[in-house]
Amino acid sequence: MRPVFAQERSAVNAALFLDGLLSEERRKTGWMRAEAAGDPGPWRQQELLGRDRWDADALRDLVREYVVEHLADDDAVLVIDETGFLKQGKASCGVARQYTGSAGKITNCQIGVFAAYVSPKGYAFIDRALYLPKAWTDDSVRCKAAHVPSDTGFATKRQLAARMIARAITSGVPFRWVAADTVYGVGDIKRDLRRATKGYVLGVDAAHVFRSWDKPRRIAATAKGIAEALERPTGSVCPLEPEPRGRGCMTGGLS
Repeated sequence: MRPVFAQERSAVNAALFLDGLLSEERRKTGWMRAEAAGDPGPWRQQELLGRDRWDADALRDLVREYVVEHLADDDAVLVIDETGFLKQGKASCGVARQYTGSAGKITNCQIGVFAAYVSPKGYAFIDRALYLPKAWTDDSVRCKAAHVPSDTGFATKRQLAARMIARAITSGVPFRWVAADTVYGVGDIKRDLRRATKGYVLGVDAAHVFRSWDKPRRIAATAKGIAEALERPTGSVCPLEPEPRGRGCMTGGLS
């Protein structure tokens, strides 16, 4: 981890910060982490997060390499999902009133999109991206105050996910499948995965229309219609029904 940081002091502070996060303390505030590290106050750790110079993307790549070294499997699954971080103020980068499953409603929060590597040997995060709403990317003054790079443009959550999948493929991360919910089930992700000969299980809205490629087409219906037309499997306890929130899924086989 040392090469990621410009100064030895920053690398030491980072190690202490991680030790604090991995400690058994239930609440990991700056003061509590500082106390565990033997510091009189949280200033060293605040300096690491707010003022020190270090390459976050290089650290991401280092984590990915470590995960692949220990968990690599050709049949692994890359799981894409998002989560929200509830906030009170307006200064945190990317904060806005938006929906998050963390609260189950629209509220003031940040949204992060994540890629997790899952194999029979274990699982771990290998990539991440902060979602910036258009209200942020259209406000250069606000972005500058939050130290957002000037060349950062708006990207949807699907676009962020597609970039993470592309990085995993380009970096030689071994995996066979990608799984994601309805946010990522439409658009370019499915096309890109087919081109990369990767299988996928992606959630879709119940109104999403599927059309098979054969002639004449055997399938041309919505996800809900297809689910309702399926025969009940022998020995099943309950009939197949769409999910309560009107969602389904689509799968793509390997070429």
